Amino acid sequence: MHSPRPEQAKRRKRKDAVPFGDALSSFLKASGLALKLPHLAIYRAWDEAAGRELARRARPVGFRSGALSVEVESAAHLHELQNFTGEQYRILANARLGAAEIKKIVFRLKS
Repeated sequence: MHSPRPEQAKRRKRKDAVPFGDALSSFLKASGLALKLPHLAIYRAWDEAAGRELARRARPVGFRSGALSVEVESAAHLHELQNFTGEQYRILANARLGAAEIKKIVFRLKS
């Protein structure tokens, strides 16, 4: 048997251990998920208020300054939510949150 060359040994050397929380934070930042996680409770409240079927067709994609952005799959659902039921779902979502965090919902057709 032969021993690995010094440069091979350096490449195989493991990095120092990193606390799991630090590694997870780095991953979330690098993947872009960190931007979505602060609003996870709001997205979940929308999904619960809308119900399983509608939540699959109308997904929250952003939350800023009290405005929840929801991307809708069809023009029919967009029309329904903008003109008739969207406000009801906003009220239900805020009730699930326990506070009026969602001031308005902006619906847009998925591109």
